[in-house]
Amino acid sequence: MRYEIKGTPFPVVVCQLEPNESMHCQKGAMAWMSPNMGMQTSGNGIGTMFSRAFMGESMFRNTYTAQKTNGEIAFAATVPGCILPVPITPQRPIVAQKRSYLASETSVELSMFFQQRMSAGFFGGEGFIMQKLSGNGMAFLEIDGSIVEYDLEAGRSILVDTGYLAAMEATCKVAIEQVPGLGNKLFGGEGLFNTRITGPGHIWLQTMPMNIIAGAVAGYIPRS
Repeated sequence: MRYEIKGTPFPVVVCQLEPNESMHCQKGAMAWMSPNMGMQTSGNGIGTMFSRAFMGESMFRNTYTAQKTNGEIAFAATVPGCILPVPITPQRPIVAQKRSYLASETSVELSMFFQQRMSAGFFGGEGFIMQKLSGNGMAFLEIDGSIVEYDLEAGRSILVDTGYLAAMEATCKVAIEQVPGLGNKLFGGEGLFNTRITGPGHIWLQTMPMNIIAGAVAGYIPRS
């Protein structure tokens, strides 16, 4: 599989597939494709379907296969931002925010990831359940806004405001810390909690979380 990411701020990843090569994608992600691309929709069992629902994904997943000859298929982002290509290996699984999965090679597995601390789930901004990508192959994630990356050494931490963590290597740990000071909590406008991410591992931060945008836009919508 070869790919090229095009466009901004609504990007698309265009994939070139060999004969009989397949890709999984989130429901509704396909933008265009060559006529020889075959499609199959499946849920892979009740347990898998409910797992996807908890992760914020569709309960059904589409698989596209290039039939007989080379094929082309494009997967488009649904929000302004970036498409992040991530090579997944058995030694390098990735944990990502809910609803970030766009598409992947069929050798990549998508499963639930539970925060190590329940407080991280309830107050960290991404929910108690995130999604884990494992296996061996290329995956594509939707990122809200632009991407900023850090390599955290073992024991090194970074504090991130709610919703700005897009993805991290599974070796990283997540914890929640309260914003210090009563005045800061009440009048600081930054919320009550920050997310602490501790290495070792690589992290991807996003500059425009959709929950922040939704809150800002809501203030301009007239109420009857």
